[in-house]
Amino acid sequence: MIIPSVDLQKGHAVQLERGRELKIDAGDPRPIAEKFGRVGEIAVIDLDAAMGTGSNAETIEDLLRLAPCRVGGGIRDVDSAIRWLDAGARRVILGTAARPEILRELPRERTIAALDAEHGEVVTHGWKTRSGRSLEDAIGEVAEHVGGFLITFVEREGTMTGLDLDRAARLKELVGDRRLTVAGGVADAEEIGRLDALGIDAQIGMALYSGRFSLADAVAACLTSDRPDGLWPTVVSDEHGRTLGMTYSNRDSLHAALEEGRGVYHSRSRGLWRKGESSGATQELLAVRADCDRDALMFRVRQTGAGFCHLKTRTCFGEDDGLTRLARRLADPATRAAPGSYTARLFEDPELLAKKLVEEAHELVDAGSEDEIVHEASDLIFFTLVRLAEAGVPLEAVERHLDRKALKVKRRKGDAKPGAADPRKKASDDA
Repeated sequence: MIIPSVDLQKGHAVQLERGRELKIDAGDPRPIAEKFGRVGEIAVIDLDAAMGTGSNAETIEDLLRLAPCRVGGGIRDVDSAIRWLDAGARRVILGTAARPEILRELPRERTIAALDAEHGEVVTHGWKTRSGRSLEDAIGEVAEHVGGFLITFVEREGTMTGLDLDRAARLKELVGDRRLTVAGGVADAEEIGRLDALGIDAQIGMALYSGRFSLADAVAACLTSDRPDGLWPTVVSDEHGRTLGMTYSNRDSLHAALEEGRGVYHSRSRGLWRKGESSGATQELLAVRADCDRDALMFRVRQTGAGFCHLKTRTCFGEDDGLTRLARRLADPATRAAPGSYTARLFEDPELLAKKLVEEAHELVDAGSEDEIVHEASDLIFFTLVRLAEAGVPLEAVERHLDRKALKVKRRKGDAKPGAADPRKKASDDA
């Protein structure tokens, strides 16, 4: 698939030709990252750090909160790599630091070795120094320590003159089960499709920024359909991953969805269908993903209004249930609590809510049987969701935070804070 590139220089998203000449200054990278991130991981490259002329660290930290990112540029030691992994980078890209003594200290599956080659010879130091090593030899030196490679064909970078697909295929065989991403010279979206069929990702910058082709063109080039009408079945899920229903997409609807950032589909009776245009039940588009066979899509959206279904239910399979339904009900002042109810009292009395949170946490600790644990855990979760709703914090934000914490490499010891009481001891004393 496509890996859109956000190259940073002095806080701006830029595109350079052959790493030297500024061709495009696209300004603030944040909206760009948010848009590009709808189709998957983006590559964020700190050109200033790579060239030793500055840092875009603060900007990158913002981008990590907006999109799934692989981060590269100026990462020259283990500590720097781990800092970015702990900050939420899905992967780190190492160039000159991609040496066995550094790579073996990093999680293999989250490490990409970047190799720049000009006419098959590895070049370093901003593509100015010839190494005398072949690309194939350089791959062999570090392959056992990395989960992927980013290979840039320097002589084609920024030129949009086309990739050497035969060479890319040979390199894919060489790297084996490691993921291969190539960059440099992709001319059109169809090349991305041909690379995807080989199991190769294409890192794209200049072609996207210049308008040579769009995100939708790149995604569509990787897709196939066994339907006579060529449509792609599209599963629609909410921000929690709950299925809302199924519809269809084509190239036009996919383009509109990605450009507008909303749920737009192809209706077999009405053509282009912007969900909620008449009903008000609109959708904010969060992500588009292709399935493993590249013949179906998944749209992840933030649904508003009554729901996805024309019958005014949350899903086309009826109302949903569980934590997400409860959290959504509590978040809406119109549905959260009947006047005079206990739930209304909790919203009106923060001190009571705080005491109940502590009380239920203690009771969960003391619970013994499975039934007791289920009962006390459900109580604690309910009061937690009330606390989130009271503060205006969506459950989705908690899920995202947990996902980010799972990416950390360095782990805290996790001891209780000094002075923290042991509720089990208190229960024993009270007895």
